[in-house]
Amino acid sequence: MIEGLLIGLGAAFSIQNLLMVIAGCLIGTFIGMLPGLGPMSIIAIMIPVAITIGDPSAAIILLAGVYYGAIFGGSTSSILLNAPGVAGTVASSFDGYPMARKGQAGKALTVAAIASFAGGSIGALLLMIFAPMLSTVALLFHSAEYFALMVVGLSAIAAFAGTGNVAKAVLMTLLGLVMATVGEGALFNMPRFTMGLMDLQSGFSFITLAMAMFALPEALFLVLNPKRSAQGSSGKIENLRITREEGRKIAPVIGRQSVQGFFIGVLPGAGATIASFLGYAVERNIASKEEQAEFGKGAIKGLAAPETANNAACTGSFVPLLTLGIPGSGTTAILLGALIALNVTPGPRLMIDEPQIFWAVIISMYIGNLVLLILNLPLIPYIAKVLSIPRNYLIPFILFFTLMGSYIGQNNATELLILVGMGICATVLKFADYPLAPLLIGFILGGMLEDNFSRSMQLYDGIGFIVDRPMTLGLLVIAVLLVVVPSYRARRAKARAQGVAEGD
Repeated sequence: MIEGLLIGLGAAFSIQNLLMVIAGCLIGTFIGMLPGLGPMSIIAIMIPVAITIGDPSAAIILLAGVYYGAIFGGSTSSILLNAPGVAGTVASSFDGYPMARKGQAGKALTVAAIASFAGGSIGALLLMIFAPMLSTVALLFHSAEYFALMVVGLSAIAAFAGTGNVAKAVLMTLLGLVMATVGEGALFNMPRFTMGLMDLQSGFSFITLAMAMFALPEALFLVLNPKRSAQGSSGKIENLRITREEGRKIAPVIGRQSVQGFFIGVLPGAGATIASFLGYAVERNIASKEEQAEFGKGAIKGLAAPETANNAACTGSFVPLLTLGIPGSGTTAILLGALIALNVTPGPRLMIDEPQIFWAVIISMYIGNLVLLILNLPLIPYIAKVLSIPRNYLIPFILFFTLMGSYIGQNNATELLILVGMGICATVLKFADYPLAPLLIGFILGGMLEDNFSRSMQLYDGIGFIVDRPMTLGLLVIAVLLVVVPSYRARRAKARAQGVAEGD
C-alpha cells in the first residue's frame, strides 16, 4: 500500500495531472451550478476530449474532477434559486434555500463549501485506507440487500413530513412511486402507463420532475405574490462567516455524515442521492426537539448534513468502480465506459497491474477538494449577489433555466408540457400544505426499488429472501425503526404536553 501510495503521489503531483485536477474542478463546478446540466451530461461530452489526452491517469483525473466538482457546485443553484439540477443536491435545498430567503445566502454557501470539502476529503482518506477491504464487503450486497436499502431510503420521509403531516408525506411518497412505474417495466420490456405516448416510453425525466417540484412553483409564487417579488436582498452580502458556536454545532454532523455517506457510496447502486437523503433524515431524527422544529426552515445542520454526505458518497462510489469494475451510479457507469475506452480494466487487479492510475486518482481527489475550496470560498460574495437582484427580475432567469434544463435533459419539446403541467399541480399541492420532497424521494428510489425487488423475487422464488438473508432483514428492521421512533417521540411529546396542560 505504501509503495502504491508513493507511486500515486508522484503521478498526482505532476504538472499535467495538477492541471487536469484544476480544469476538471472548474468545469464541474460551473456545470453543476446550472440546473439541468448534471455530471452525467458533461462527462459523456468530455470522454472524447479525455481520450485524446493519451495518459489514462490524467484522463480519469480530469473526468473524476468534473464529477465531484459538479456535486460540489450543484448546491449553488439549490441554495440560491431552489432549482436542484443534480439529484444529489435536492436535500441541500430543504434548508439552504430558506437560509437564502432569510438573507443568509453567503453563510449558506460557506457552510456548503466547508461541508463539501470536509466530506470529500474525509471520504478520500477513507478510500485510501479501506478500498481493498471494502471491495469484498460490497460483494456481499445482492439484489435483496439493495431492495432493503431502498426501503431504508424511503423511510426518510419521516424527516420531511413536518408536524402532523406524516399521512400527507406517505401519500406523496406513494405518488412518487407510482410515477416511477411509468415507462418500461423491470420484468418485461413493455411500455406501461404511457397512455399511448411514445415520449413517455422512457418514463418521466428526473430533471423535469425536480424543476416542476421546486423551481417552477417558486417562480409562480413570485408572480402570484408581487410584494414578495419586489423584495430583494441588499447589494451588500453579509454573514459570510460562520460563528464559533455554529462551527461547534456542525462539526459532529460533518464527522458522522462523512463516514455514513462514504459507506453508502461504496454500495453499488446507492450513491450520493440516497446518502444525502439519509444524512438529512438521520440528523433530524437525532436532533433535539427545538432543533427539529428548525429543520426545513433554515437549519444550519440541515444544510451541512446532505452536503457532507453527498460529497463523501461521491468519493465512496469509486470503490466499486475501481476495485470491482461495478458502476455505483449512472455517472460512474459513464466513467467505467471511459476507463474501458482508455484500455484500462477496472477490477481487483487494477491496484496491482496499474497502481499509478489507482492511487493517482485517489490522491487527486483530496487535491481536487482543496482546489474546490480555494476556488469557491473567495467567489461566495459574488455568487451570493444573485440575491441582490430584485425578485421580479429573477423570475425570467428562473423560468429560463427551468425550461432549458428540462429540454436539454431529453431534447424533447413534450418535456416542456409535462413540466408546466406538473409545475401547476405542485403549486396547488404546495398551497394545500403537502410536502413535495417525499414525492421526489419516491420517484428517485422507485425504479431501483422495483428492479431489485423483481430480481430478488426471481432469484429466490418469492418473498422468502426477506427471512433467508439476515442482512436484508436487518436493513428492513432499521427502516421500520426510522419511521416508528420519530412517530413515537412525537406522540410521547404530545401526551406530555397534554399532561402539563391538564395539570395547569
